[in-house]
Amino acid sequence: MATGDNSSLKKRIHLIAIGGSAMHNIALALHHKGFRVTGSDDEIYNPARDRLAKYGLLPDSEGWHPARITADIDAIIIGMHAREDNPELHRARKLGIQIYSYPEYIYEQSKNKKRVVVAGSHGKTTTTAMILHVLRKLGRDTDYLVGAQLEGFETMVRLSDAPVMVLEGDEYLASPLDRRPKIHFYKPHISIITGIAWDHINVFPSFENYVEQFEIYIKDIEKDGVLFWYKNDKHLSKIARINPQIRAYAYDTPTYEVIDNQTFIIKENKKTSLQIFGKHNLQNLEAARLVCGELGIEEEEFYEAISDFGGAARRLQPLHQSDTNVAYLDFAHAPSKVEATIRALKEQYPNRPLTACLELHTFSSLNKNFLKEYRNTMDAADIACVFYSEHTLKMKRLPELSAQDIITAFGHPRMKVFTQKENLTAFLEHLNWKNRNLLMMSSGKFGGVDTKGLIGGLFG
Repeated sequence: MATGDNSSLKKRIHLIAIGGSAMHNIALALHHKGFRVTGSDDEIYNPARDRLAKYGLLPDSEGWHPARITADIDAIIIGMHAREDNPELHRARKLGIQIYSYPEYIYEQSKNKKRVVVAGSHGKTTTTAMILHVLRKLGRDTDYLVGAQLEGFETMVRLSDAPVMVLEGDEYLASPLDRRPKIHFYKPHISIITGIAWDHINVFPSFENYVEQFEIYIKDIEKDGVLFWYKNDKHLSKIARINPQIRAYAYDTPTYEVIDNQTFIIKENKKTSLQIFGKHNLQNLEAARLVCGELGIEEEEFYEAISDFGGAARRLQPLHQSDTNVAYLDFAHAPSKVEATIRALKEQYPNRPLTACLELHTFSSLNKNFLKEYRNTMDAADIACVFYSEHTLKMKRLPELSAQDIITAFGHPRMKVFTQKENLTAFLEHLNWKNRNLLMMSSGKFGGVDTKGLIGGLFG
């Protein structure tokens, strides 16, 4: 059922590269709002394929078809998967149709709303999910864009007449046509920056250039807006107050304790049990609390609502839990997040050895010049495994890596390096898992490993 005004029923939007994670969710959101939605892509995989098909939005054939671009289209949204020489894009330009990157279009849809943006090099999805979890439980009408599927939310994007929009603010490029970071489009009224740790070196070749993107972002926060930033980030401490027209407040880790593998947050001698754990998650929680306070939510309401928050998909996601062992899956790939995630599990379960497996999958993580950034990040793991695919190296046109390159870079005394998924799984299958925990970290799929099947086999 459409929730937008009647004018949306007359508008037709065409998405080039509709199969992308964010793009197909935007297509669904526009459809639910009442727009006429069409799209194209040269490859569409699940879950996007089934979700688009459910609402009649799946293109009748894959590929780029200029004939689909007709004068009755009101706007084109282009995804990162498309190239600048895309034939549909060429046709749209010839017809003079308005072309948007998806962050540019999202801003157009949120211009008359209060915009909340969660930015930073890590923790964005989890922090955004926390805010949305609380707002939903308290019945607050909210639009959103978030980078993972959340429990209780059908789509990763919602566009309606809600007065507030909560956005996960990615610093990666907007589109093939516009190489500005997505966060430069959103112009928030309320913002969080969780921290700055160099990433995306294929786009931002120096750390100084990377930090500059956040400086630009802070200067674009709306007048009289507010920025919450993590107090112990030495880079944020230098730039958080560069915009004199906003309020800027530092936040820190709230008081907490871990008792019998359970984390409690403590506020004025009252303990609230949490499903999440780890200092980085508690810092995210504190930032989410401050944002919710700006939106009129009382502190007590927030803690009550957040107590059953279980996290976002692949963000410290439990795959197995018992009295003697646990297994978690996490999206961690950047050095700071890898270290924080490992330390979180060791703090939550201090008496159990931890085997931590990391896949190097991103351009940055597979770059020999960047590997040194991982020094000591896996030290808290009792056994550290690193997996990378030689095929992925070739696809990204990067020089070969050796096992010794990785061992030297990480500096872990008990590191195992694998390039074949069969060797990784065989190693894990031969470990004794009694009173031992497992952590799998990747933005990929460990070369095609059936992670849930593997966990089921290891832990029975």
